[in-house]
Amino acid sequence: QKLAPIFETRAKKSKAESDQEVDTTPTKERTLVAWNVAGVRAWVKKGGHSLLPSLSADIVFLGETKCEEIPPELTATLKGYHATLLPSTGKKGYAGVALFSKEKPLSVWKGIGVEEFDGAGRLIIAEYPTFYFLGAYVPNSGRGLVNLESRGRWEKQMREKLAELDGKKPVIYGGDLNVAHEEIDLANPKSNANKTAGFTDQEREDMTAMLEAGFVDTFRSLHEEKVAYSFWSYMGGAREKNVGWRLDYFLTSKRIAEAVSVSEMVEDEKKTSDHCPVMLRITI
Repeated sequence: QKLAPIFETRAKKSKAESDQEVDTTPTKERTLVAWNVAGVRAWVKKGGHSLLPSLSADIVFLGETKCEEIPPELTATLKGYHATLLPSTGKKGYAGVALFSKEKPLSVWKGIGVEEFDGAGRLIIAEYPTFYFLGAYVPNSGRGLVNLESRGRWEKQMREKLAELDGKKPVIYGGDLNVAHEEIDLANPKSNANKTAGFTDQEREDMTAMLEAGFVDTFRSLHEEKVAYSFWSYMGGAREKNVGWRLDYFLTSKRIAEAVSVSEMVEDEKKTSDHCPVMLRITI
């Protein structure tokens, strides 16, 4: 005799039994790090991976990896982590993301499920007992905003995906989201408004729509007036002058935002990428 599927067995429980059930899944403090490394091989050669042990991250997400294999130096640094690599299947040496996790995810999905975007290697979704983590390297709208329309389609798909997953369990969404949401999030808002990728009305409104759909920008929630950037152009001594942009984020479902204790940029003294890492600490 075949056993009844679990969901059918649960459906037969009385309302009184259901009311007495309590979620006993243990929570713990977790540290997550997201970093656009601007090419993982070059980043490793500059010693960027040597910063990771000091961060004691449970989850490390790397964007713009531009590689088809994980360098052995990085594998050694993150020994014992479960690794998922998603390279671009179109252009070699383009985009790509990687996820390293101390805890083995229950499930992992590569991509958003849309052909237009999945070939570039931009999104990894990992399911854990108490949450989903989505790590993304969001498409850039490009020089002259030539990709702005495509970028809008990405944002629509991501809002739908986050809402879908949020209906099952809380969500953490992190990585290079390629937008400076408010004027405080870049050094020169007036000269870049609707001229430069990452600071158009469309991109900013898409971020607002994402937050209004039930998510929280954890850095801005904890630091309402703080000026801090995560990206600096290599041109014109921008980093030395701190002429930067805040493009890297951790968003969470609104219902777990109060569980966040830290959301901040991490200094990369060696300047191994044009982005610095961002860190989230949350009890979940």
